[in-house]
Amino acid sequence: MNAFDAWLSAFAWPYALLAIPLPLLVRWLLPRRRSAAAALRVPYGAHIDKIAAAGSGHALRGRGAGLLAWLAWIALCFACARPQQLGEPIAPPQVGRDLMLAVDLSGSMSEEDMELGGQVVDRLTAAKAVLADFLDRRGGDRVGLLVFGQRAYTLTPLTLDLTTVRQQLQDSVVGLAGRETALGDALALAVKRLQSQPSDQRVVILLTDGVNTAGVLDPAKAADLARDAKVRVHTIAFGGEGGVSLFGFRLPGGGDAEIDESGLQQIAQVTGGRFFRARDTESLAGIYAEIDRLEPIRRPGQAVRPRIERYPLPLAIALGLAALGAVPLRRRA
Repeated sequence: MNAFDAWLSAFAWPYALLAIPLPLLVRWLLPRRRSAAAALRVPYGAHIDKIAAAGSGHALRGRGAGLLAWLAWIALCFACARPQQLGEPIAPPQVGRDLMLAVDLSGSMSEEDMELGGQVVDRLTAAKAVLADFLDRRGGDRVGLLVFGQRAYTLTPLTLDLTTVRQQLQDSVVGLAGRETALGDALALAVKRLQSQPSDQRVVILLTDGVNTAGVLDPAKAADLARDAKVRVHTIAFGGEGGVSLFGFRLPGGGDAEIDESGLQQIAQVTGGRFFRARDTESLAGIYAEIDRLEPIRRPGQAVRPRIERYPLPLAIALGLAALGAVPLRRRA
């Protein structure tokens, strides 16, 4: 940007400056007014014509009230152009975190061993209800949603639009990403989505009810990648006792054996996160409430430079000059 462009950028409406020569253009373009009244002939008329011709050029001229009028017009044009000045940069503080939710949609999430509102529901339905309440309390945070089964997919990137995240979660169904569990691939994808964020804001909350049975990346290797990328991973092992239902009664089936708790503990430990075990809806809600109480990270918002309006000064000058130029007219009246 050259000096002229920088000077023009100091005005909100720089095209208003083009009106400065407007009075001259009007004077040049409009025809002179001819009087239809009878002329008064005087002996020294020729001498007066010479004086008038000598002063009838098109250059800017005028003394006294005429000069003040021109200066007032120029100041008024500058005021209409709205001169502005950039203030000091301001970085408003912004409280919040960047959270990536990784939710298991494998076949085991259809296991009906949870209770919600006095009714027995499957694990995914219970997780949706708890996560919806969790998202309601995340105002100011950017949240992304990742689902995984046999493969891992990002449904929503990091966004402040939590309504969209909630809707995408509600529309998710068991088996959407396959019936198996690609735990390592899901964690690696979450790490990839968070790499562009500041290192102290990279947080993943991973909820699963199984063990790694698919994918190309081992969960332990994915945990090392998360550690190297400074991504904290909080893992949640979610699931009841499992088993089968017989005449309305649920028989225990060793649900804990279907969840790789030691592997999830290792992921959390390696990345600096925490491991949680949720066997019912109430304990899952308590876990998310505990995560919700984590100290928020204060990060500066995008720095902005406010524009300070400076048009009152040329406007005041224009009004002052106009008033000063009107004083002699009043005296002559």
